[in-house]
Amino acid sequence: MEEKEARKGAMAASEFGGKITYFVVASCVMAAMGGVIFGYDIGVSGGVMSMGPFLKRFFPKVYKLEEEDRIRRSHNNKNHYCLFNSQLLTSFTSSLYVSGFIATLLASSVTRSWGRKPSIFLGGVAFLAGSALGGSAQNVAMLIIARLLLGVGVGFANQSVPLYLSEMAPARYRGAISNGFQLCIGIGFLTANFTNYETQKIKEGYGWRISLATAAVPASILTLGSLFLPETPNSIIQ
Repeated sequence: MEEKEARKGAMAASEFGGKITYFVVASCVMAAMGGVIFGYDIGVSGGVMSMGPFLKRFFPKVYKLEEEDRIRRSHNNKNHYCLFNSQLLTSFTSSLYVSGFIATLLASSVTRSWGRKPSIFLGGVAFLAGSALGGSAQNVAMLIIARLLLGVGVGFANQSVPLYLSEMAPARYRGAISNGFQLCIGIGFLTANFTNYETQKIKEGYGWRISLATAAVPASILTLGSLFLPETPNSIIQ
């Protein structure tokens, strides 16, 4: 009798684990857009900084060094030392990580106090604003502000999206769905490289704008989707 009751208990526990539904899949896919944007923002900056029109417009000193290096390489001189030694260019790259670190500290309190949905929404709005500002940038200040906004989006999304996915996923599929966030980061990085590869071919020289503004696509999905996402049970209980 005890053995039978134990089996029944095990079966009940396995059934309690839940199952995959279209609603769960849609919720997790929309939330995982945070990973796509994160990977895209990491990958896109390196490609954009290698585009001549972008450097010539915002970082002319670096562009000049790059042209001089191209001439040196034509004479079999392969010294690339300090080619990109520009504090301004470094600020453009690192500003995302600095603001992301600070935003993460704030996002933990927002996610715990207000819930996962508001945190995802704030991250999506920051991503959307940053990609729009970056794609329409007219000077270096606009570029850096755009990167700071993207960093805020990274901080909030990286705090709330993995938590949302783990709490929303059925117990038996929780590991797979949570790892989907890492997969989406890779997809975003790969997409950024493909986008840069195609946009650098544009002869008019505005390809970098398309690369930076394309982040608005997953950002829009994340922002609009967060309005319809259900709150997680853990968040409601808290």
